[in-house]
Amino acid sequence: MSALKGTGISPYISSVESARALAPEGNLPNADSLAVLLLGPTGSGKTVLSLVLAERFGGEIVSCDSVAVYRGMDLGTAKPTGDERARVPHHLIDVAEPDQPFTAGEYSRQARAALRQIAGRGRLPIVTGGTGLYLRALTEGLFAGPERQTDLRARLQRSRQRHAEGWLHKLLVHLDPASAKRIHANDTPKLIRAIEVCLAARKPLSEVLGNKMSARDPLTGFRLLRIGLNPPRQALYDRLNRRAAAMFAAGLTEEARGLLARHGPVKALDSLGYRQAMGVLAGGLSEEAAIAAAQQGHRNYAKRQLTWFRREPEVHWIEGFGDEAESLLRATELVQIAFG
Repeated sequence: MSALKGTGISPYISSVESARALAPEGNLPNADSLAVLLLGPTGSGKTVLSLVLAERFGGEIVSCDSVAVYRGMDLGTAKPTGDERARVPHHLIDVAEPDQPFTAGEYSRQARAALRQIAGRGRLPIVTGGTGLYLRALTEGLFAGPERQTDLRARLQRSRQRHAEGWLHKLLVHLDPASAKRIHANDTPKLIRAIEVCLAARKPLSEVLGNKMSARDPLTGFRLLRIGLNPPRQALYDRLNRRAAAMFAAGLTEEARGLLARHGPVKALDSLGYRQAMGVLAGGLSEEAAIAAAQQGHRNYAKRQLTWFRREPEVHWIEGFGDEAESLLRATELVQIAFG
């Protein structure tokens, strides 16, 4: 992300240090049982806000991003810079190779351990990121459904390639209409998992999810303060458009080329931004077309994130970017109040 900071695409107030000065001074109570969850769409300024809060309240940051967990996937994930990670401890960044499967369940296990270690040091855990499923796995646990079945998944992928577009969604409509209504027709991973559960459990996924006995244990030992960022939609889209272009200008296609050479066509390279860069490498997209596709993809992703996070309970929404002075003051006030 360091290559992007000089592009003017992220309007940081002069520095994180000056942002800290906006927060009120004073001794802070013990925060052992409090954890802050920063929610919001990609590009909404969560990184700056997390840094300000961490420095003000003695916190450590736990990333909640399904791609930032992978080493070497830097430009397309807008990871915190090396300098930012040096000034505040970060967790769950660069913890796996791109060819290593990293599930929501594994994220939950490692993130919960990180939260307890941070709290055990008398510091404030601050979870920040935009992967809604990972956040839900952390806070609520995942349902104890059937294990992943590699052979079945491979068959479904092959069938998807042989049939017309939308075939997996049509199959899910037949197996589980209720789940098909809430899963987008283009969300292949979720469609495959839903079909996998239906076939393995011999009942619809919606019934499995509806069985409270199948739920895993929720996170305990923490009071959760959820702070959500909801900047003006057009301003967010403008920022995302500039950021996507800057990622390619900074060398996203070359980064993808190196990852492909080291790891092959792994699933991680199908993530947003890298998918379009791979299209350039394959010769199917010009860089101009790839940038436009990535911009559209980021805008669509932001919409989906906001829809997901609207379902989170007890979110204190801030109608602005996280790197704006008013948002920083409001978030600081919320944390101060949560301490009691």
